Amino acid sequence: MSELRELYQEVILDHNRNPKNFRKMDVHSHHANGHNPLCGDKLELFLEIEDGTIRDISFVGSGCAISTSSASLMTQFLKGKTIIETQKYFEHFHDLVTGKLLNDDELDKLGKLAIFAGVQEFPARVKCASLSWHTLMNALGSATETAQTED
Repeated sequence: MSELRELYQEVILDHNRNPKNFRKMDVHSHHANGHNPLCGDKLELFLEIEDGTIRDISFVGSGCAISTSSASLMTQFLKGKTIIETQKYFEHFHDLVTGKLLNDDELDKLGKLAIFAGVQEFPARVKCASLSWHTLMNALGSATETAQTED
């Protein structure tokens, strides 16, 4: 097994067993729900945004290891980022998991999130990895419908 694959599995399993920012925020400025009917993943996302910057972000829910670890890593990564930066990172992450070429600079900016590059080989898993991001976009847009990764 390659080192990258081992690292991928280690990070995914760690964030699945011990998800970061896994809590309901009673006080939040933005909120959205997400659901992946194909895998059964369900997610509720909370954000506290102040002056255009994500001051706090958390989630609760249940899902597969990829969905949970993606949400965990995303919440760690986005704390302190501006809304404008967050929207760019959504695009970069989406390009990463769907197999669109990213230049080295864009890949480096994703940090630990780059481990999700391998899910592009498994289309059903792309939906698991991207659920938290689609839910985030709904929260930022104040959408009231549940974000879904399936039509």
